[in-house]
Amino acid sequence: MPAPGAPGSSPAPYPPFGGGAPGFPEAAVAPGFPEAAQPGRTPLAPPAPQGPFAPQPPHIASVPQTAEAGQPGPGPQTAPGSQAAPGPLAAPGPQTAPGSQAAPGPLAARGPQTASAPQTGQASPGPHTTPVPQAAHAAPAPAPQGTQGGTQGASVPSAPQGAQAATGLPRTLQYRFDGPEDAPVLVIGPSLGTTWHMWDRQIPELSQHWRIFRYDLPGHGGAPAHAAASVAELGDRLLATLDGLGVQRFGYAGCSIGGAVGADLALRHPHRVASLALVASSPRFGTADEFRQRGVIVRTNGLEPMARTAPERWFTPGFAAAQPAIVEWAVQMVRTTDPGCYIAACEALAAFDIRGALGRIGVPTLVLVGAEDQVTGPAEARTLVAGIPDARLALVPGASHLAPVEQPAAVSDLLLMHFSTAWQQDTSAAIPVLPHITAPAAPSTPFVPVAEIAPAVSAPDAVAPTPDDRYEQGTKVRREVLGDAHVDAVNDTADAFTEDFQELVTRYAWGEVWSRDGLDRRTRSVITLTALVTSGHLEGLAAHTRAALRNGLTPAEIKEVLLQTAVYCGIPAAGAAFAVAQKVIQEETTPPA
Repeated sequence: MPAPGAPGSSPAPYPPFGGGAPGFPEAAVAPGFPEAAQPGRTPLAPPAPQGPFAPQPPHIASVPQTAEAGQPGPGPQTAPGSQAAPGPLAAPGPQTAPGSQAAPGPLAARGPQTASAPQTGQASPGPHTTPVPQAAHAAPAPAPQGTQGGTQGASVPSAPQGAQAATGLPRTLQYRFDGPEDAPVLVIGPSLGTTWHMWDRQIPELSQHWRIFRYDLPGHGGAPAHAAASVAELGDRLLATLDGLGVQRFGYAGCSIGGAVGADLALRHPHRVASLALVASSPRFGTADEFRQRGVIVRTNGLEPMARTAPERWFTPGFAAAQPAIVEWAVQMVRTTDPGCYIAACEALAAFDIRGALGRIGVPTLVLVGAEDQVTGPAEARTLVAGIPDARLALVPGASHLAPVEQPAAVSDLLLMHFSTAWQQDTSAAIPVLPHITAPAAPSTPFVPVAEIAPAVSAPDAVAPTPDDRYEQGTKVRREVLGDAHVDAVNDTADAFTEDFQELVTRYAWGEVWSRDGLDRRTRSVITLTALVTSGHLEGLAAHTRAALRNGLTPAEIKEVLLQTAVYCGIPAAGAAFAVAQKVIQEETTPPA
């Protein structure tokens, strides 16, 4: 195989935003489409990082093989029985079996980021790839009918398969590799509701210098639907996957929840992360209430409300109007996500808060954000830069939440520059792994509104609190169950007369009883609703109906609980409870307009 960057090694041109997947129309590249790259620019060609951080040759323990090597597909390392949604952003996939066909997706990565007329007909073949160890985490989806051409990938070795293939345990993630085998590994993580295809247009440039490892979140892109309960669990599964491939040290770039995974790894496993890029990310994503209510909406209505509103969250209005195929790709990508895994990811984001730990991220960090991002925008980026000691800011004009899709050239250049110049040597012996500390967010610093990497900003050291364990645990559980808004309202009305009572409630009811392991929260909600109806304390029923929805009860299950109380507590009591619960359920489960 020619060396990266050598003559003859460049990939064949991809269709411009072209679709090989059925049902995805060709997206016209509208005149005046705002490409971030300047005409005539010279692509960056930095040398690949060298040194002790370069990965060792992959070494995988031999385990039974569960996927047939000759199975056709675009090349994801996936589990049997899963079907991945077509990837309209997809570059034709490497790691395919001989003779298999893979259709490029409608947002297929291409070389120069220039406008061109839509192409039809046969899809151009993708870049040549070399054999890599395969992990049979899900069966590759068959190529769409009517598509010809595609990528002839390297043969799939019949030897070692990923650990998840052998045990079936949800310990690894669906992944794919691009780029030379002997290059340092750069891990790239997706946003909630997307797949690894959101990074397709960065791959041609990045894979010239690094071995690109992309992964899907559980239940996304056809990955096995083993929900992860926290960002830390996602990080653990990622490390388990990399460990199975012999990758010990790597650079990391992630978007949104993918960025949260990278920040978590930099905090808990600093010796593994050589350099970090946080794209459209935040130390805390919105409020816990927002994400828990999103879970309630999905549990009640499915993913259609999220799919319908995804384009307005992810793209600027001008881009969405000019690229209808990409908008449709976004909608279909969310629709094909597993609802349970989506809800679990929302819960993980609701609990994620590293504002007090930012000062412990010790690797060089690029914080990249779209100037028009309304989800995790410049304010959140500024908090990250203020708190991380060696962080720099990059603002991308003309981009919203999915900046890698909307302004691919600018994002590619910024990532190339960052990872070429800020790849840290392995200093694990000098980096202490400290316990997690929760503290107020670091103060913000002036925001630099330019599409370039700004200088690093120093941040004051965080002060560790000395909490009472039961009270702090009670506060945490009370907020998770009843919501921040409810707890804040109660605290705001407390005075010298009632504050001791509120402390008793928080410490005893929430820090002890609600925190016990004997019953799950769903069961505790059922008991609580019944007790409130029985005792006639309807003033607390609204809050606990809302809590029951957050704890996983559906409206149908709440109805059954209230019907049961009608038998044993009386029709009048149950009737009053139905009136209260009906109003709360309508408020909580109605999707935003």
